[in-house]
Amino acid sequence: MTEHATDPQLSEPEQADVEVEAEEQPPQLDPETRARRDRALAYVRRFGDPALRTRAREVDRFDDELRDEVARMGALMHDALGVGLAATQLGVLHRVLVYRVHQQSPVAALVNPEIEWSGSEAETAEEGCLSLPGVHVDVERPVHVRVRARDERGDPVVIEASGLEARVIQHEIDHLDGVLVLDRISRSQRKEAMRSLRAALGDG
Repeated sequence: MTEHATDPQLSEPEQADVEVEAEEQPPQLDPETRARRDRALAYVRRFGDPALRTRAREVDRFDDELRDEVARMGALMHDALGVGLAATQLGVLHRVLVYRVHQQSPVAALVNPEIEWSGSEAETAEEGCLSLPGVHVDVERPVHVRVRARDERGDPVVIEASGLEARVIQHEIDHLDGVLVLDRISRSQRKEAMRSLRAALGDG
């Protein structure tokens, strides 16, 4: 899941933990935006990387290093034209995610997020994932969730989310648990998704 966005340039991070949900690269991107997006996507771990199948560890230190990590993740998500990113997608095994559903909204960070309530209403919608290039699958998820977490300063946060915001948060928490959208679809859908993934990786 992505939207158009621009943000400060990223310095070359030594660490890497990030995930971005994205649609295929829009053809109308100008060369500068396209190049910035390509640079950001180079940091994202792809299918087959062990980090994507590892449950991230809870964060217990809310210091400048964590805040720098969150800032880098937000900038990377922005440059990649994403709406959500999990630390494990960058190879960092911290329970940290960032997201921004609307371009004009500030980037939100959730540290150690837990879904404490899910509504009974569910809907199916298409999801993409930067770690699975070329793959777009229909995933059923609860429409409404309540999530308890902390922000990058350690302050408690409770999010009552619906619709796209709820879907993005659930997708990113899945990543922190080592779960991919491929795990939430039927066997036949998974076979088709794997064909698309192999074709995309081959082209890449």
